[in-house]
Amino acid sequence: MSEFEVLITGPIMPLIREGLEARLKVHRLYEIADKAAFIASHGKAIRGLVGGSGHGKIDAAFMQQFPNLQIVGNFGVGYDGVDAKWAGENGIVVTNTPDVLTDEVADLAMGLLISTVRRLPQADRYVREGKWVSAGNFPLTGSLREKKMGILGLGRIGAAIAKRAAAFGLALAYHSRSPKPEVPYPYYASLVDMARDVDILMVIAPGGESTRGIVSRAVMEALGPAGVLINVARGTLVDEPVMVELLKSGKLGAAGLDVFEKEPAVPSELFPLENVVLLPHVGSASHYTRNKMGQLVVDNVVSFSEGRGPLTPVPETPWPLHK
Repeated sequence: MSEFEVLITGPIMPLIREGLEARLKVHRLYEIADKAAFIASHGKAIRGLVGGSGHGKIDAAFMQQFPNLQIVGNFGVGYDGVDAKWAGENGIVVTNTPDVLTDEVADLAMGLLISTVRRLPQADRYVREGKWVSAGNFPLTGSLREKKMGILGLGRIGAAIAKRAAAFGLALAYHSRSPKPEVPYPYYASLVDMARDVDILMVIAPGGESTRGIVSRAVMEALGPAGVLINVARGTLVDEPVMVELLKSGKLGAAGLDVFEKEPAVPSELFPLENVVLLPHVGSASHYTRNKMGQLVVDNVVSFSEGRGPLTPVPETPWPLHK
């Protein structure tokens, strides 16, 4: 077993824990009663941290407690819980788990879109409550026919969603930090302008402070009373109180949400709304994909510990790092 010591910051899937423990010396911070005392006495020995969504922030203050830290393995493609900029500036590589969850999230995004527009959960509930017998046929719904979808964020997952949406006959447009010459869809420099011109806004941009609240009141009002908002990215991208207000008033047509600002807390005002579909952040939540993600976390940390470098460093910490 290698003496490369790794600290797992919170409860994590057995595949990751067991994969790391088979090759490295691993500590489980979440099982240590006096965490501060452990870090004070053992912090210098830790060379790797492993965490992910729900494990708390791995920010500069936390990383500074480990003076010989070299790598942070993040479970998930989104790594807004890690201060990757600070890490890169201080010679620490951060890895995430891209690609292996792209198709799963793209499938979920399209499923959520169809469920929201065709009101599938509501129709299921209608049958279960006996209303098909007592009240007759379920009301007619919206349709994807002759609709245009704007994608906020055309990275790996956004491109996979676009491919699926095109197969459904949707016209497409996109907004991102800069235009992508290889993309055949129209580019909008203004998110408000794009929202005004489309029927559906698909949110799949990265989280973090740079995108906080980017789907603002102006954007949602531009999308309008017939517009559909789908968010499979991060809850922080949407001004959540404004979204609730507009959905309740009918100034925003419908929303399909897999993510929320303060998960697992969901605004209770959304629960009675019939124009909303709510999911508990399950974009990548299949056995197959989570196992692939977990294995990539292990492979990144083990590869680094054996001197071969990381497999999927994030852009803020390109390999090799230059301090």
